[in-house]
Amino acid sequence: MFEAEAEPFRQAGVRVGVDERSAEESLLTETLAPFSIDLRNEALRMARLYSMMYCFENSVRDLIKSRLLEKKTDWWDDSSIVSSRIHDSAETRMTESEKNSWLEGVNKENLGFVDFSGLSDLMTNNWSEFEDLIPSQHWLKQRFDELEKARNFIAHNRMLSVAEFGRIEMYIGDWNRQVGL
Repeated sequence: MFEAEAEPFRQAGVRVGVDERSAEESLLTETLAPFSIDLRNEALRMARLYSMMYCFENSVRDLIKSRLLEKKTDWWDDSSIVSSRIHDSAETRMTESEKNSWLEGVNKENLGFVDFSGLSDLMTNNWSEFEDLIPSQHWLKQRFDELEKARNFIAHNRMLSVAEFGRIEMYIGDWNRQVGL
């Protein structure tokens, strides 16, 4: 109720409630304090890339889901849409996730368990659903292959060079312009 009442004040430029940004920055500073300044600076630079990749990968999942739902509501279980390799791999990952219930994740959808390369495969295997957005399958595959290599560096906490930062930004920017984000 408070949030609904506070919204007109926020829209008028009045700060209402806790300053979440300040609280988050303070928490981040406190959490990273034990580590060297060089390591903290690298971590913050890599956090930007992680955020970009997180948003990119999940927006691709959203696009695939919305396009394939337009084609067929029960698309996940249709072998003419989802190859058995992608389907079975995702199902295995989901089963493993459920077994390890102590590690709670929020993603319960099958598509959330498809690996990165499987996303581009889903699009190329259902090209008619994506060809109006993406210039060519080659364009798609090339970018996803490059981004997957960078994604693996990021996921395994390895620092990337400045040039790689630029390449990732360029590829994600290209993608966003192509699909209208």
